[in-house]
Amino acid sequence: MNYAGIDIGSRTIEVVVVNDYSDIICSLQADTGFDPIAEALKLFYAVEERGIKYESIMATGYGRNLFEIAYANLDPVSNSKKLNLTANCSAITEIKAHARGVAAFFPNAATILDIGGQDSKAIALNKNGRVKKFEMNDRCAAGTGKFLEIMARTLGFTIDDFGKEALLAQNDLTINSMCTVFAESEVTSLIAKGSDRREIAKGLHISVMKRAVSMINRIRAEQYSDLIVFTGGVAKNECMVKLISEKLCCDVLVPDNPQMIGALGAALIALEQQTCKTSKLYG
Repeated sequence: MNYAGIDIGSRTIEVVVVNDYSDIICSLQADTGFDPIAEALKLFYAVEERGIKYESIMATGYGRNLFEIAYANLDPVSNSKKLNLTANCSAITEIKAHARGVAAFFPNAATILDIGGQDSKAIALNKNGRVKKFEMNDRCAAGTGKFLEIMARTLGFTIDDFGKEALLAQNDLTINSMCTVFAESEVTSLIAKGSDRREIAKGLHISVMKRAVSMINRIRAEQYSDLIVFTGGVAKNECMVKLISEKLCCDVLVPDNPQMIGALGAALIALEQQTCKTSKLYG
């Protein structure tokens, strides 16, 4: 049997399918777009077009509840692409999904930093990979991928090059505001004054780093290890990884595909729930 996990985020959607042995047999990603449910279903159509079947789906991310409801109400008559409607679909929080996904690759991880498009999270784990406590910023774009994306555009950089260009700055420059609107105005003013774009970029990264480190420090008390794992889209930003590592004086590990961790964790939880049910049935 196979088990699917889907992470519906504000910027991207990821699907991961694992088999009974926890091996990843399929992983797909798409932009969330203006209709996340439609995009999510397209990913499952793509999974089934590869001949991959799945016993259940575990949804996570900000769109998890909408997807669970939408999947339960799919019309079999109009299901022209023959999406599997027999799979059980349920939902789980991003916190639990990321904790399980990280544990699959880094079983000794004690802290997770997840920065996505619209929120950021710091999660403390115990020795068994269970969530002890967490901090979350989901009320403001400050310190998120969206903030960096807007600032990159204001400075004329692509989001992919933003971190690389910031690392080339000769000096640090202080950005006083973390509010997206006020920060954009401050950046525009600095550009008008002739400030170096790379130094402005570095200053913006430092501001986000300080916010992330503050969250981590609030949940790291008496942790059993210093191992920090960085997930989410912003984990692909080289400058952010370097600044956080230097500030905390420890290595910050990044999975090969940090955006897939939530979907992977959801799929593994779906597998484990089924295993638990089977054990009870034949126990």
